[in-house]
Amino acid sequence: MNSKLITSRNRLAKWSMAWVTTTALVTFGSQFLWESQIITGLAIILSLAVGVGMVMANRKFVNDGDELQRKIQLESMALTLGLAVVGGIAYSQLDTTNLIKQDAEISFLVLFMGITYILCVFFNARKYS
Repeated sequence: MNSKLITSRNRLAKWSMAWVTTTALVTFGSQFLWESQIITGLAIILSLAVGVGMVMANRKFVNDGDELQRKIQLESMALTLGLAVVGGIAYSQLDTTNLIKQDAEISFLVLFMGITYILCVFFNARKYS
């Protein structure tokens, strides 16, 4: 891995941790730290801004990779997006048709996407290496 890619990876890791932190701040801050909708709104705006920074860092990380690394990332992201849309709609339909007792929660879809992406990167890296 070249130094430019390592720098991009580290930058992406920092932005990702910052986004997770601001997301947790919105969720738990509004439950345990404050009761103000204004503060909650500002925390959401902060989380969105940090999220945009994370997306841009992810874009830079992919662009800084060599041709093989970009191919692995592109295929992994494409599979993750497709499976998330198809699986997410099916999950929502299970909820709206009352085939599952609990409400469909976005956190399950995010977890599914994260696991899918990690597995896709792992298997694609093995496939092309």
